[in-house]
Amino acid sequence: MRHLPIKSELFVENRAKLKQLLPENSLAILHSNDVLPTNADGTFKVVPNADLFYLTGIEQEESILLLFPDAYEEKNREILFLREPTELMQIWEGQKLTKEEATEVSGVSSIRWLSEFPAVLRDLMISAEQVFLNQNEHRRASNLVETRDDRFVKQCKEEFPLHTYRRLAPMLHALRAEKSELEVELIRHACGITKKGFERLLKFVKPGVTEFEVEAELAHEFIRNRGAFAYTPIIASGKNACGLHYIDNDQVCNDGDLLLLDVASNYANYNSDLTRTIPVNGKFTPRQRDVYNAVLRVMKQSIAGAVVGKSHRDWQYEAQEMINEELLGLGLLTKEEVAKHTRETPACKKYFMHGLGHSIGIDVHDVALPNVPFAPGWVLTVEPGIYLPDEGFAVRIENDIVVTENGPVDLMGDIPVEADEIEALMAEGK
Repeated sequence: MRHLPIKSELFVENRAKLKQLLPENSLAILHSNDVLPTNADGTFKVVPNADLFYLTGIEQEESILLLFPDAYEEKNREILFLREPTELMQIWEGQKLTKEEATEVSGVSSIRWLSEFPAVLRDLMISAEQVFLNQNEHRRASNLVETRDDRFVKQCKEEFPLHTYRRLAPMLHALRAEKSELEVELIRHACGITKKGFERLLKFVKPGVTEFEVEAELAHEFIRNRGAFAYTPIIASGKNACGLHYIDNDQVCNDGDLLLLDVASNYANYNSDLTRTIPVNGKFTPRQRDVYNAVLRVMKQSIAGAVVGKSHRDWQYEAQEMINEELLGLGLLTKEEVAKHTRETPACKKYFMHGLGHSIGIDVHDVALPNVPFAPGWVLTVEPGIYLPDEGFAVRIENDIVVTENGPVDLMGDIPVEADEIEALMAEGK
């Protein structure tokens, strides 16, 4: 666990919210993610299951959470099952959670070893009237690889075919969309680490450096501040920036080019998401500055427009209309093209083809119900862009915000973004 301990009250509160949504005499069960293989006997680093972490703070493999709020015995209302830390296991794999440590992290008082799970499951399944099981229901998930949750769904239905099974994901999506103050602070901390990485870059970038050297500077700053890349970094110079998910990061940054940086840190499994576009030589050309300022105006107006009650669909449409006007001023669209703009066929699509933003939290593209309007506690990215492959560059700018009753709060408002500010900081580096 690289991050500092998180107050267990966060996870206690999250479980309490879920229990309030469960119907009477319901049992809910969640599993950790698998340890995924690479090649030979290799494995990827463990990635905590976002839902299990949200409810427990537990990051250890093979863990199981069982919630049965109406169980007759209080000890069975919340149970966390863990691998028993044998001496041999700890020699080969390192330290594993004791029961006392698991309680300290999660706030769950009833901790049991995995070997006890089958008997406890049978006892409580017989008492439950309906069972809530979890699966990855993110709308953009591929779901090609079977998860521990997926296998458990099959197991339950085979062993207990007469039970009523229901989906847990919709409840968790609704809960996770609205971040608590503690969660916002964790995201804000991740934003602070990201700021340090970006400011380091401004003093490092110059003609002749490679994209992977830039990536290395970020890795150094993030890791030494207890963070890590929130997602695979995009370090895209020149025309590379016109590929939305360019991640090769292997080219030289040339004099006169722009460098698009879609890079951010996470902290304690909570993510930030930043994009900045900077001039490799420290000075925007007049054309680059015009496009940059156009995108910046749209970002600022879109941040202001992210208010309680706004639908994501309407928010996106407003940004497209603003981009249309900017493209008109840049000579990239005609008045006739703008007049034909509709939701289905936006005039700006050639130059701005992606969404304005997304929910962010434990997942970078965090779960949130798409048909639900913005509510207090929603944390969103705001990332307009203009892509000009014919001119050999693109500009995207992105900040993270939290929606509140008193208007949006920019969690990255202290990270340099004005063109003059970026040029001044880059000049200091020289």
